[in-house]
Amino acid sequence: MKSADNRVIRLIALFKLFKAILLIAVGMSALHLIHKDVASVVQHWVKMLGLVPGNRYVDEALQKAGNLTPGKIKSLGVVSFLYAGLFLTEGIGLWLVKRWAEWFSVIITSSLVPIEVYEICRHPSIIKSLVLIFNVAVVGYLIYRIRNERG
Repeated sequence: MKSADNRVIRLIALFKLFKAILLIAVGMSALHLIHKDVASVVQHWVKMLGLVPGNRYVDEALQKAGNLTPGKIKSLGVVSFLYAGLFLTEGIGLWLVKRWAEWFSVIITSSLVPIEVYEICRHPSIIKSLVLIFNVAVVGYLIYRIRNERG
């Protein structure tokens, strides 16, 4: 196995670990908000970040935050931790350059592509599109690697 190939695998691993860290932060934040007035917390953050309260997107965020129930917040936290666990498993396995992690990553990442496409169709954004392109490239590279290293 070439060291350049391992560097690509480790770069993918870092991406997976970064996503896991973000999801852990989301999960912890969600669980922290369960028994709080979410709309007030979001309004506080809007002021702290210097965002304009009359902005369409800020108003949408405030409205959505006001509609969150403790059950929805708890579900968001739990789902975030579950996905973080998957990404941690992928990231650690890929960092250690394990064959099972390559297969696991292909299966998990490709199974999420239809959801990403659906989300892009519903609410298009550059970031979502870039993540989709990166994820498809990761799956393609891992399949190429798995097929060429069969022994």
